[in-house]
Amino acid sequence: MPVPDLEKRLLNALSQKGGASSDFDLNKDVQAPDCKLTPAAVLVAIRAEAETLILTKRSARLKHHPGQIAFPGGKQDPDDRSPQAAALREAHEEIGLPYDIVQVLGNLPSHQTVTGYQVTPVLALVTGDYDPTPEAGEVSEVFEVPLAHFSDPGMYRVEGRRWQGRKRYYYTVPYGPYYVWGATARILRALAERMS
Repeated sequence: MPVPDLEKRLLNALSQKGGASSDFDLNKDVQAPDCKLTPAAVLVAIRAEAETLILTKRSARLKHHPGQIAFPGGKQDPDDRSPQAAALREAHEEIGLPYDIVQVLGNLPSHQTVTGYQVTPVLALVTGDYDPTPEAGEVSEVFEVPLAHFSDPGMYRVEGRRWQGRKRYYYTVPYGPYYVWGATARILRALAERMS
């Protein structure tokens, strides 16, 4: 499919109505804590020619979310001019993504995590070739998944597990050996809803 058509579809998705999401969406009996949230940003990067989404597997040595599937991204530093700048910097640091081959399209609605972050998903096209270089301390693997898999709302399911003494529900969207869940799956589901 031609890249201009993909860009048009993604820009159309960004123009759709829809509010912020949170890790509490499926857990109505749990109140989101009333606290100051830490700003963060992730890069929802789609390789334009292949129509694949770039994801990472976090290092098993990390203190928070070890081994989980995630977007490249992280906390917004004081030097970052915007969430977009933070997402691009983090993607460059974590997977070696060059700034000059990324075309930022816009931001999806923010997502609040149970760990106290207000995450801005930055939707972008990767318009050139590059060989991923995982930052060994943070990323154990960089891989790509067809966008068609994640843009189909029918691929998502709700699962649950015990957390802090109660059952917590969350979205999942597995792909092959990769178990995508939590905030990553919820952000992807928001994109799927806008693309369908």
